[in-house]
Amino acid sequence: MKLNRLSVKRLCLLIGAGALLSMLAITITFYALTGNELFFLMGAALMICALFWLFLLVLFFGKRLSLFTSELCQTLDNMINGSAEPQRASDSETLFARISHRLTRLYEIMQENRCKVDEERKELQSLVSDISHQVKTPVSNLKMVTDTLLTKPVTEQERTEFLQGIRSQTDKLNFLFQALVKTSRLETGAIVLTKKDGLLFDTLAQAMSGIVYAAEKKGIAVTVDCPQDLRLYHDSKWTSEALFNLLDNAVKYTPDGGKICVTVEQWEMYVKIDVSDNGKGISESNQAAIFRRFYREEEVHGEPGVGIGLFLAREIITRQGGYIKVVSEVGKGSAFSVFLPSR
Repeated sequence: MKLNRLSVKRLCLLIGAGALLSMLAITITFYALTGNELFFLMGAALMICALFWLFLLVLFFGKRLSLFTSELCQTLDNMINGSAEPQRASDSETLFARISHRLTRLYEIMQENRCKVDEERKELQSLVSDISHQVKTPVSNLKMVTDTLLTKPVTEQERTEFLQGIRSQTDKLNFLFQALVKTSRLETGAIVLTKKDGLLFDTLAQAMSGIVYAAEKKGIAVTVDCPQDLRLYHDSKWTSEALFNLLDNAVKYTPDGGKICVTVEQWEMYVKIDVSDNGKGISESNQAAIFRRFYREEEVHGEPGVGIGLFLAREIITRQGGYIKVVSEVGKGSAFSVFLPSR
């Protein structure tokens, strides 16, 4: 029989029986050796006293254990329901206090996990709501155009315009889904940024290649001041993605004939990359909100975009140990500064 499988009650009975038999054997042995009846009676009285106190000990221990078990079950039920925090034991030297301390720590961890799950649930609900809002307009436009093409006679010119509208809306949906996939993979850790030593000029050139055509179309002059031999420990692919998003916004919100300046400075702890323009600018009250996912100012809803570029750019830079600052004034343009660790 294994002791760890015995119940507390049976274990106490076995200990009591063992103590009784031991004292009885000792008493009989001494009586047989001495032949003194008084010694036998004193031994019997000693056994009775010992059994009495052993009985009280077992009774007290059993009640104390029963009370502790009941309190433990109640505490665990409250922890499962999240309704109450475990009470801390006043005496820190007892075994019960040690268990209570661990239960309190477990409760705190469970509460932290609950809060994290609630925050993730709210963020997911917000994300689903934002996606629904972003998708609703192009889907409605596509439905309206296709219904018109299917139910009404149109001229060849009108058909071409409708098809161009369909192409525009599908491009918007494709851009939205691509941006969401990139953001989701980055946030969930499916994409891990790998920092390597490389020329920042090459990274910047890769980002610039994505906005050259749009800038030329609007007649925007783009100047770049970056040392060609400046090396930086960074993820070239994703850093160029972040810089492209900043440049793309600059082109969108800079009027025809405007200018965009990109300058790079080597600081002691950071490399600073400035992307400045002379566009419409951002009001001070909105500067803290522009990095939120899907946020767009009311006055720029006519411009293409879904409001995820700055959010993605900040995520990429932050995950490399850097940060982004913005300085802007309405009517005078904006300057986004990217700071990347130089080591």
